[in-house]
This record gives sequence, C-alpha cells and structure tokens, in this order.
Amino acid sequence: MEKRVVVFLVLSLVIIFGYEYALKQFGLLPQTPSVEDAADSSVDDQGTRTEPAANTITSAALPDQGHPTSPNELRPQETPLQPVAKEELVEIETELYRAKVSTHGGVLTSWELKRYQNSTTDQTAVQLVRQGAKFAGPLSVLTGDPALTKSLSDGLYTVEKDFTSLDQSHPVGHLTFRYRDESKNVSIEKQLTFHSNSYLVDIQVKTGGIQGAINLGLGTNFGIVEWGDGMIGQIGSAVLVDGKVEKESPDSESERSGNIQWLALQDKYFLSVLIPKQASAVLIKKEGDKLLSAGVKLPVEPSGSTLALQLYAGPKEYDTLQALHLGLEDTIDFGWFIFGSWGVVKAIAKPIFYVLRFINDYTHNFGVTIILLTMAIKALFVPLQFKSYKSMKQMQVIQPKVLAMQEKYKDDRDRLNKELIKLYRDHKVNPVGGCLPMVLQMPVFVALFNILYMTIDLRQAPFIGWITDLSLQDPYYVMPIIMGVTMVVQQKITPTTMDPTQAKIMLMLPAFMTFLFINFPAGLVLYWLTNNVLTISQQIVTDRVIFANKPVLHEAGDSQSKR
Repeated sequence: MEKRVVVFLVLSLVIIFGYEYALKQFGLLPQTPSVEDAADSSVDDQGTRTEPAANTITSAALPDQGHPTSPNELRPQETPLQPVAKEELVEIETELYRAKVSTHGGVLTSWELKRYQNSTTDQTAVQLVRQGAKFAGPLSVLTGDPALTKSLSDGLYTVEKDFTSLDQSHPVGHLTFRYRDESKNVSIEKQLTFHSNSYLVDIQVKTGGIQGAINLGLGTNFGIVEWGDGMIGQIGSAVLVDGKVEKESPDSESERSGNIQWLALQDKYFLSVLIPKQASAVLIKKEGDKLLSAGVKLPVEPSGSTLALQLYAGPKEYDTLQALHLGLEDTIDFGWFIFGSWGVVKAIAKPIFYVLRFINDYTHNFGVTIILLTMAIKALFVPLQFKSYKSMKQMQVIQPKVLAMQEKYKDDRDRLNKELIKLYRDHKVNPVGGCLPMVLQMPVFVALFNILYMTIDLRQAPFIGWITDLSLQDPYYVMPIIMGVTMVVQQKITPTTMDPTQAKIMLMLPAFMTFLFINFPAGLVLYWLTNNVLTISQQIVTDRVIFANKPVLHEAGDSQSKR
C-alpha cells in the first residue's frame, strides 16, 4: 500500500511541476519571438535598423453601415495608413501613473506605473503599452468601413486639456479629443476623465454620422508586461459575460456576445480592462506569437450616439480590484490546481491571503512573514501529522509479519487479505492512516502555493542578503540546495516499509525536487524549506520524547487480554 502511495505522490509531483518544464527542455514547445521582435521593423543593406512605418492598423471589420450586425462580423483586417506630421503627445501624470495620448488617432501611446519597477536592477517604471507594434493602440476606434477606419485612425485630433498634473489639490482632470471628416460627414469625440488617486479612467465617446457599430480597441498586449510561461493562472484575455468570468487561451480567438460587463488583457501581475456600460460583443484576436488584441463592439446611430465606458490599467492588487465591485479580483486565480480552478482551494486561499498580509503589517518583511505563516499552519496540522507519523511507525513495526504472511499465502490471495485485515485489527493499525492526513492537508498546501506564486505583494519584496525579490528564483541556488538536504534528512528519519532497493530509488526524489525548485520563486522555496525543517523537528521530538516513553504499537496479546 505504502509503495503505491509513494509512487502516486511522485508521479503527481512530476506531472504538476515538471510537465511544461520538460516540454521546454526537449524543445517540444515552439520558440516564439518577443513582443519587441514582433514589431514590423527591418534592417537595410547598410545594417541600419528602420523603425516600423505607421502605415498599418488592425481594424475590426464591422458590418457596412445600414446592415444588421452580428458578433461573427467583428473580424479584424489591416488597412494602410499614411504618416501624418505634427503629431502631439499629451502627457498625464497622477499619483499612480504617467500616461501619454497621441493626437494621431487619439490613442494611448504610454502608460507607466510609478509605484512598480521592471526589476530590482532596472528601476524604470513598468510600461503597460507595447511600443513599436504595427497594430491599433488602446482606445482606437474601428468601423466596418476600411476608408472610414483609416480616416479615424490616421487623422489628427484637436485636443483640450484642463489640467497640468493631478494631485490632492487637483484630483480630477479632463482631456477631450475631437475629429471631423467633412468629406464623409463623420465626427467623433473622446473625453477622458482622469483621477489623481485611481487607476480608473472615465471615457465618453460621442459619434456622428457612423451607422451600425464601432469597435473600441483595448489595443495589442496592453497590460501584458511579461508573457511568461508560468503554470498557474491565465495570461491573455478574460471577459465577464453573463455573470461568468471566461478566460481564453492565448492561442485562441474568440467572439462573444451577451451581457458584456468587462474585457481584460492580463498577465500574472498586471492588466488592462475596458468596462462598457453597454456592449453587444467582444472580439479577442491573436495577432501573432505572443501578440493578442481585444476590443468591445458598441452600437451607434447615424444621428449621433454617446457611449460611456471606463478603463482600468494597473496592477492586480486584490483590494484595489475588489473595491471596484466588478469581479476583477477573480483574475487573480487563487483556486488553480491541476490545470483548472477549484472552489475549495479558492475558499481556503483567501483567508490564508488575509492572514499573510496581516502578519506582514507587523513584520514588514514577507520572508519573515512566510516563515511565521508556515509555522502557524504547521501548528494547526500537528494532530493530523502526528497521526500520520504514528501510523507509518506502526506499519514499520509490523512489516516483518506482513512480509511473512505474504510469503506464506502467496498462492492464496483471499486468505492473505483476510490474515492481513486480522493483523491490522489486532494491532490497531490503519494501513492508510499515513496517507489520509496528507490528503486532507493538500488543499491548504495548494492554496498557499498559489498565494506565494500569484500575488503581486511578493513582487520585488526583499528577504535577507542576496534574496532581493521573493517572486524570482534564488540567484545563487542556496535555498534550493538547503531544501534538498532537508528532504534527504526527512526521508532518512521517516518510517518506511520499503525494501532497501526501493528506498535507494526514492533518494532520487530530493534530487529531482531540488532541480525543479531551482527555477521556482524564492518565496515558494522558503515556504517548502521552512516546512521541511519543522517536519524534521516534529519527527525528532515525537521519536525521542513521545514514543520513547510510550509503545507505538498495541500488541495482539494485550488487546485480546482486555476482552
């Protein structure tokens, strides 16, 4: 029984942690260029790099004016644009971010988060807008008429601004872009309302002369800072439609209709979101390797329409997203397990997350917080772990008798099973007692794993010395190696019923786990290392204090004499 349990646990760990890593190592996953490499740039004969010309744009091919619309008609197409001179970049600075909006199409060209840096070594602010891509930028207006889309995207907008910077003395500012095409008798106005202490932007779009629908674009990769290949959570798009959050694979395209409440592009730590008051559909399109665009379809009237939306562009801070009361906090997937999301894991993760932050309010060091939280969780499971350890110890004691019965009744499986059941009953041993407590602890372990891997709180959070960012791997592999040593010690002192050959094979597990954890965030390694040290301490105390003065096994004769 124990052999099968161990094999099951080892295989589970291999599948959970090693699947995607193995695919990369053996070259079974496609190698994709970076977002920057995907920009339409070239090198001339003299070796000079030429920047991509602003002559293409991805436009949603909405239906021709005067015809019925459907979500299937939201297919993008490329329309050539001509470079326009005298472009002006209007800057907006709040307490949280710095942004730039171009009068060329009235689109966002920059969105820097002032409170977040790219890394501990690169102190420049995180940039949510991808530069150099040939696709339409955030807040671009696309129509079903390619010529009209070209006009709206390529034209120069007039601009009005009633602020210089936003702070507590001037908390709200308005930026208005206007454009009119006299030849087509079409006009459009975008009014953006910024707030000094919020990542939300209120948007009002007024149209005239446009019939059917427009597609307000969220842009390409707006909000996706790192297209990592992490195994937890979803990188790409997410949409809240008909009250349910739907997350799409980055390699898929989607057109959804229904009650659209928001549309987002996201990575592990950041996201951008369009929140329309009334939208008929959304389009999510793969533009290339690691390039994803999205937009919302908004119905308009030729006589003129006024559309209201909101834009959120910022970090996945749980409290910030929850305060919006839009369900955006669900983009932080606390419930992930085995390539899916589980309600029980999520229900356990949220209270642990609150406790983690509560402890950190006093320690001001997430490394110390992880150690204290691990100790608290370990203390809660002491009774279960003692029961598990005692059951394994009992199985070790009666193992000679089990082996003798297996040899004696090797040709009679029914008799063997009956004798084993009698042996376990006489000695009051539960053969699965060592496994059941571990199964009960699994949801807590997975929940804590998700918290330490997913939450932005640990991003660039220092611990001690060389550990300057708990969300990144240990640069010198010190903690993973120590963790591997503790696993060897733990194996040596843990009771087992395996034969010497099986025990030697199981010594490969610490080496495998060490190799795996080298690439894990330091915060996760610290948790596992702390848990191993506490388990070793508990087993030593149990052996030398509790079992030293108390027999671990009820003898069959003693149990029968009490009858």
